[in-house]
Amino acid sequence: MSAIRYELGSDQILTLTIDMPGQSANTMNAVFREALNETASKVQGDLDNLRGIIITSAKKTFFAGGDLKEIHQVTRDDAQAFEDMVNGMKAQMRALETCGKPMVAAINGAALGGGLEIALACHHRIVLNDNSIQLGLPEVTLGLLPGGGGTQRLPRMIGLEAAFPFLMEGKKVRPSAALKAGIVDELADSVDDMMAKAKAFIEANPQCQQPWDKKGFKLPGGAPHHPAMAQKLAIAPAMLKQKTKGCYPAPERILSAAVEGAQVDFDNGSLIETRYFAELVTGQVAKNMTGTFWFQLNDINAGGSRPQGVEKATFKKVGVLGAGMMGAGIAFSTASRGMDVVLKDVSVESAEKGKSYSENLLTKQVSRGRMTEEKKAEILGRIMATASAEDLEGCDLVIEAVFEDSDLKAKVTAEAEPRLVKNGIFASNTSTIPITQLAEASAKPENYIGQHFFSPVDKMQLVEIIVGEKTSDETLARSFDYVQQIGKIPVVVNDSRGFFTSRVFGTFVNEGICMLGEGIHPSSIENAGLLAGMPVGPLTISDEVSMTLMQHVRDQSKKDVEAAGETWNAHPAEAIIDQMVNTYGRKGKAAGAGFYEYPAKGKKFLWQELETLYVNSDKARHVKLQDLKDRILFIQAIETVRCLEEGVLRTVADANVGSIFGIGYAPWTGGAIQFINQYGVRAFAERAGELAEAYGERFAPPALLLEHAEQEKRFA
Repeated sequence: MSAIRYELGSDQILTLTIDMPGQSANTMNAVFREALNETASKVQGDLDNLRGIIITSAKKTFFAGGDLKEIHQVTRDDAQAFEDMVNGMKAQMRALETCGKPMVAAINGAALGGGLEIALACHHRIVLNDNSIQLGLPEVTLGLLPGGGGTQRLPRMIGLEAAFPFLMEGKKVRPSAALKAGIVDELADSVDDMMAKAKAFIEANPQCQQPWDKKGFKLPGGAPHHPAMAQKLAIAPAMLKQKTKGCYPAPERILSAAVEGAQVDFDNGSLIETRYFAELVTGQVAKNMTGTFWFQLNDINAGGSRPQGVEKATFKKVGVLGAGMMGAGIAFSTASRGMDVVLKDVSVESAEKGKSYSENLLTKQVSRGRMTEEKKAEILGRIMATASAEDLEGCDLVIEAVFEDSDLKAKVTAEAEPRLVKNGIFASNTSTIPITQLAEASAKPENYIGQHFFSPVDKMQLVEIIVGEKTSDETLARSFDYVQQIGKIPVVVNDSRGFFTSRVFGTFVNEGICMLGEGIHPSSIENAGLLAGMPVGPLTISDEVSMTLMQHVRDQSKKDVEAAGETWNAHPAEAIIDQMVNTYGRKGKAAGAGFYEYPAKGKKFLWQELETLYVNSDKARHVKLQDLKDRILFIQAIETVRCLEEGVLRTVADANVGSIFGIGYAPWTGGAIQFINQYGVRAFAERAGELAEAYGERFAPPALLLEHAEQEKRFA
């Protein structure tokens, strides 16, 4: 069975229906390429009998794009063969595009990546007017570029400037926005309407040519040499570098392919695109990003960490204890997914204040045309703000999001747990306190689990599920289901103080603060974080979290550790934090003063006294940027290996996905463990040894890392 059904109707209109055998979605793999080759040849033989061509799909989606499994396996040695393969496939699409007959894309579902590129090769595009459909070129988010003609056709259709957000940011749009942007030409109300409109276009346009194949074609908005465009393009690389910090080659190659391609004819532009595409496909950053953001993330979302044999749970009523920033965010995320929420605080006023957080978010969505007033009212109607524990009666799940204090958490557990339905789950949103310790306050520790959300909850995609010593597999499975029910990514870890994400996050902020204590200039520290690929510098995030909270978490941990008869190992950063808070009253952003100043108007800036108090001018002048970047990335990766070694982390996938989505570990690396793999395990261990010698034992390679280095064995 061919992947493309060839149906020539009595009206001499050919319908090409893409229907990849044995797949739920159409992808550009070897089977598709073979079918495309056969189809293009057959069309050439039937040209005299054709009045036009309609390309559509038999799947729910139109076309899913390139086969990432195939792309991920391409090595540098395969580069020439890969280029030849891509150019061969593009030549077949080009043969259809230039056959002289009108070709219409009838887009019945999502058209992303290669799917949209097929549609762009058509002379006319009609899409179903269904808001669940997305169109776009998201390859850049995996470290790649649109290699099926996207960098050449889209700028020729809508102009370079208009095309850049789709090409370099991976912007995706719904059908109505795609029409407005000029990516599609018509909307259809149904499949029948779409096919009728496709045939009507063919009737009205018996001879068809792309605008760029016509003599005298001018690029919309101006070619690169046009004075107005040349002025914009002159600063584009610098603006791009400011965003990527040089960590992401894909946006830079996309800019090059689009601009260079716009200065030559289409066919030569297509060859330029393929060259850059092959460079990215065989490069390490794309390997890192596709490995984690596609394969490992898909494995997690498919339930790779969920215990088998437990029936899938659906939650209807969820209690949230504590209506602060975190609790309010959990309530919003839960109610938005159709569940009833009881948001409880010490007073109705506090609970209502927490509910207003949801109202503000929903009001923004309404103002942007993304939601109706009716939908907003429906979601708000699901949230009950209360001070009474009795309202928790009948909850399937209760999540406590109160202050990070063991005694307080024990108190709210005892108050709420009896209100749960039979076999209901009690979850703690603690960020550091061991779940086994907190579960001592529970009457049913087998039903007690950790659900560590990240702030702001409405934006952060990850939830770290922590399994205590007595947590049952059924409780874990059902917690996993809840996290997926609210549309978030669940990573599963075993119990320990700080679990995985808080432990690793702590090493990042502490290392930056430690550098300040060593005399390094704060600007250098912040820039090193950004240039390493972190979303913000360690001093910025310390202010965001607040140093008083960092003090409190440390003091609680120290108290628990010493109560267990163990020794607390102080970090060099602790003295700096205490001095900032206790001596200078600089607690963080919320208090209006931390490592940064926060003027009422204007941008924040580093507190000038930091230079006087901490900076050693000689050390600041001679420090190596690479050392600073390495310290930031290595300390987090080393702590992640320790979590694997101690059995806190269960899988490498959870480590990589959790480090990026929970901590913000540099996405270009593919995650904390993939950073080690791509660096070279032995080379990483050697460099860690150098850092340990220069900066302290915290960089010493753990036994598991040394074991892998000795065998030159990647973490998998």
